[in-house]
Amino acid sequence: MKWFPFLIVVHLVASLAAAATHYVTLAGLGGEKEYEQRFAALARDIYKILTGSGGENRVHTLYGPEAAKERITALFGGIARAAASSDDFVLILIGHGSFDGQEYKFNIPGPDLTAADLAALCDRIPAARQSIVNTTSSSGGSVAFLQRPGRAVIAATKAGSEKNATVFPRYWVEAMRDAAADTDKNEVISALEAFRYADRRTAGFYETQKRLATEHPVLEDTGKGEAVRAPSVENGQGLLAGRFTLVRIGGAQRAAADPAKRGLLEKKENLEREIDKLKYEKAAMPYETYRKRLSELLLDLARTQEELEK
Repeated sequence: MKWFPFLIVVHLVASLAAAATHYVTLAGLGGEKEYEQRFAALARDIYKILTGSGGENRVHTLYGPEAAKERITALFGGIARAAASSDDFVLILIGHGSFDGQEYKFNIPGPDLTAADLAALCDRIPAARQSIVNTTSSSGGSVAFLQRPGRAVIAATKAGSEKNATVFPRYWVEAMRDAAADTDKNEVISALEAFRYADRRTAGFYETQKRLATEHPVLEDTGKGEAVRAPSVENGQGLLAGRFTLVRIGGAQRAAADPAKRGLLEKKENLEREIDKLKYEKAAMPYETYRKRLSELLLDLARTQEELEK
């Protein structure tokens, strides 16, 4: 028996005023039984991780025959009506992609979805902060179509010409459940932390197998720049992804599930985002102004963390 062929799970554990995160995982055609099973298993793993992570999560998953254009369009229409501008939105694509030099396509049952189709669907979602994670082959060919301000775009390949099946998705899922991905130890795995973890593990796979790497993950989150292999303050990439909560773990996960602490958790995460933003702006402001503002934010963060731990 197939496990949840059309899965829409909604968790409503906080007040109606609380911001929500809408997650969509689409696993496309495998072409072969091995790939069909692999893609479906990854989609199920993501579902389990997200529905157990606490907070205002709305988790939607389509794979196999259900991941057809009509169903996908209907799903996005429902989210567009339900989401608010204060919400977050995450789209994860698993499967095979193709690129003919101009157009990227996500391979699904029936008519494929082009990168332009995907961009149009995501543009309908009013959530101001979005993250699209395209783990397919040739996914680098989709970045230029998907990028826009307020959206972090991650691709498993640096170009559409990298057409081999990817291993990046397995490590992306691994990053979502491995505390080692939380490099700043704030019990939140950001999109940037997951990207760096999966990128490192992907490179390690090819090194261990003594094979030439056929995929090179990239990230673009300014909406106007080139996707890069190593996001940093210097190249201006990574700020949004670093401030984008992908999944919570440990105490943060428990706080997200506790209505009495959810407000404090939101304040804590907002302060951490402000600190990250300040670091990106450091070069454009007087040092004393930077130091003073950083001290204020760190003090407020310490106080908030103390309240959370009571």
